[in-house]
Amino acid sequence: MLFNTYEFLFVFLPVTLAVFLVLQMLSRRLALGWLIVASLLFYAYWRPINVLIILPSILINFLLARVLLRLGETNSTSNIGNIVLGAGIAFNLSILGYFKYLNFFQTMLNDVAGTDFVMTYVILPLGISFITFQIIAFLIDVHGRRIESFTLRDFCLFVLFFPQLIAGPIVHYREMMPQFQNISRRLDIEGISVGLTLLSFGLFKKVVLADGISMHVSPIYTLASDGGNISLITAWIAAIGFTLQIYFDFSGYSDMAAGLARFFGVRLPLNFDSPLKAKSIIDFWARWHVTLTRFLTAYLFNPMVLWLSRRRMKKRLAGMAGRKPNVEAFFSLLAAPTIFTMFISGLWHGAGYLFIMWGLLHGLYLTINHAWRLIVPRLWKDKDKYHLFMAPIGFFITFVAVVFAMVIFRGPTPDAAIEMLSGMVGLNGISLPHNLMEPLGLVSIMEPIIHADGSSAKEFVFASVWVFVLTAIALLLPNSFELTAAYEPVIGYKIRNDHKSVLYRFLT
Repeated sequence: MLFNTYEFLFVFLPVTLAVFLVLQMLSRRLALGWLIVASLLFYAYWRPINVLIILPSILINFLLARVLLRLGETNSTSNIGNIVLGAGIAFNLSILGYFKYLNFFQTMLNDVAGTDFVMTYVILPLGISFITFQIIAFLIDVHGRRIESFTLRDFCLFVLFFPQLIAGPIVHYREMMPQFQNISRRLDIEGISVGLTLLSFGLFKKVVLADGISMHVSPIYTLASDGGNISLITAWIAAIGFTLQIYFDFSGYSDMAAGLARFFGVRLPLNFDSPLKAKSIIDFWARWHVTLTRFLTAYLFNPMVLWLSRRRMKKRLAGMAGRKPNVEAFFSLLAAPTIFTMFISGLWHGAGYLFIMWGLLHGLYLTINHAWRLIVPRLWKDKDKYHLFMAPIGFFITFVAVVFAMVIFRGPTPDAAIEMLSGMVGLNGISLPHNLMEPLGLVSIMEPIIHADGSSAKEFVFASVWVFVLTAIALLLPNSFELTAAYEPVIGYKIRNDHKSVLYRFLT
């Protein structure tokens, strides 16, 4: 059940919210219990058998967490705790690996070893990627004594809360459960007002903007997949168009998730903050899928760098400290962990070679950006003048780099992605629809440079207008959280203005 379906908007959501509001005035415990039941119904709607997967997983992880908690309370040998934690992480990754990567691993084995394994038809359970990372973070936090008490009810609510199931964010127990435990017993008009505003913004972005441009972008990728020639202008329309499609799709779901959570008196963490406005690739990843970046940094990158740093210290090797860090230390302590972390990010996004290439490419981008940040202080002493000069250049480079990488992310096949990238760098020439060039008298004039082809002039114009308008919206307008910032729509988005939403003023 997706957030933009009639079943969700006109049946599930109104019923769930109405029952919650009634129970909320009677008992917080009953209201939270109802949220768990409703979330299970939401989870089961698409494929009921998935409940038989998620419930045993929740129970096993709860028991593992209780063991970790008990070991911490009794100060038992840390090795036992590490073994239990490792078993928990392995258990969750094995579930994710089976459902999401089984066919991909079989494909790799067939490609590398020349085997002939038959692909197994496996349906991916709803939200398994997000749930897996959330539970792993929970187990690590329990082991690290950052979580010292929890109940089965709270754990179920933490895992299953339906606004975050489809597209995140990846939340932490410590930031969510205090909110559930402190939910007001009174009707929260402001929360419902903000929630409805964000839900409306998100629906518009998803249904109108993302799905609208998708109709003009998808046929170009299909043509590339079929071996068609994609020329320069068409390739850039498709590349930027898909970047905008996934931008507004993800932004829309982030808005809807935040809005739905506010209906129930809960703020989710920030997960999307106008990433196309970023002026560096580091800034981009601080804005795009913020909670994934947070998870990978806290639970993969930082521990890896700490372990490598300790090894280097034991060997008396130079680290990254000081104004002139050692080049070898840079590659060992920053470049390698960054590229590996982004490799995991790419693999997490999807089971396929192109997703891995996309992750590795972003790892390379980030490495170059970090290296540049180390070099700049030696080349440019005046920081203010540097930022004034580099801000527009950094924005342009970042935008182009993201668009190039998105072609790899979207490519139906490696050959299709190569065809698109070839077109973007001009290897397939430049062409425009004949019916567009002829009325303008450009056929004979521009023929040596621009070839007239038989594609639809109407479709070309529509696609171009969509790209132009959506680019302007993404880059020039404030995002949904900025517009509702007076009410802290998500955790950490503090008050920035004193304006009440129109809906809130109407209701009050």
